[in-house]
Amino acid sequence: MSLPIKPKTGCRWDVVSLGEVMLRFDPGEYRIGTARHFRVSEGGGEYNVARGLQRCFGLETAIVTAFAKNPVGELLQDLIRQGGVDGSLIRWTNYDGVGRTVRNGLNFTERGFGVRAALGCSDRGHTAVAALKPGEIDWESIFGAHGVRWFHTGGIFCALSESTPEVAVEAVQAARQHGVTVSYDLNYRESLWKSFGGKKRAQEINRRIAPFVDVMLGNEEDFSVALGYEVSGVDENLSVLDPEAFRQMIRKVVKDFPFKVVATTLRKATTATRNDWGAICYCDGSFFQASNRENLEILDRVGGGDSFASGLIYGLLSGKDPQWAVECGAAHGALAMTTPGDTTMATLDEVLQVMKGTGARIAR
Repeated sequence: MSLPIKPKTGCRWDVVSLGEVMLRFDPGEYRIGTARHFRVSEGGGEYNVARGLQRCFGLETAIVTAFAKNPVGELLQDLIRQGGVDGSLIRWTNYDGVGRTVRNGLNFTERGFGVRAALGCSDRGHTAVAALKPGEIDWESIFGAHGVRWFHTGGIFCALSESTPEVAVEAVQAARQHGVTVSYDLNYRESLWKSFGGKKRAQEINRRIAPFVDVMLGNEEDFSVALGYEVSGVDENLSVLDPEAFRQMIRKVVKDFPFKVVATTLRKATTATRNDWGAICYCDGSFFQASNRENLEILDRVGGGDSFASGLIYGLLSGKDPQWAVECGAAHGALAMTTPGDTTMATLDEVLQVMKGTGARIAR
């Protein structure tokens, strides 16, 4: 496989992610607008990948983010510690007492059920991480002095403010200079980009970062809206992608950018709690498709794509072949959606069992 990966020797971290970590409020079986109790947990697209790689796969990971220094920020820090992700790279910002200039992000998320789709309501304006500017993170120390094998970030972080794309560009350029493998999840969010130029701006930023990316991740909407490629074989809501449509699109994409791996999940949502679930990846001129799981029962779909990404990255970092890596990602994503919260509660043994097709009979 042509994907260059640094050996663990001389590297403090296997994977470092750059992104926002929010406090998630889950109303359980209730609606956000009618709940009286919420369960809290931490989550965020780029962070979820680092968390999965540590919690499920046992790799040494760290998160580059920023928090306002107040009890909410300290709670997020404690949750990150419980997940095993190294928080030593967190940047702390003085809190003004009311959040006029800086605050920590909140995310209210309903899981959905049956015909009622999952629903998210974010409260993340003016957060500490959105205020990050180029030059504030010492990438030379992270990638050079400490050493990192793999760096991950994505389109959610880039959509937070006018300055965060510049931080991402700075990071991927530094990673490339130090021979660090770079993955990027396009993760297009219309609600975030509409304040910063919409689809046009998203494409400008993503196309600027793409030349530094080794492993590009995304679904059909991401590639079409965030990178500007026409995708055939999908419905009017861009919610169904067939594998052949993905293959045709990727053949165009790899002519424009030097991606060594391109991967996506294949999801068809029958209801909020039953999806067809699979995945496919491109590597070294060939395509590798994971086993398709029809009518997969889902408790909480949020974070399924991030868990796919962490499983895929684990396979590639471990020197496994692309088929094994995409199967690992698909199995891990499927398991992550059986538990509440953005982050995985699966074990590596469970992932391997699902990859083998082992049933759900009780383990005693």
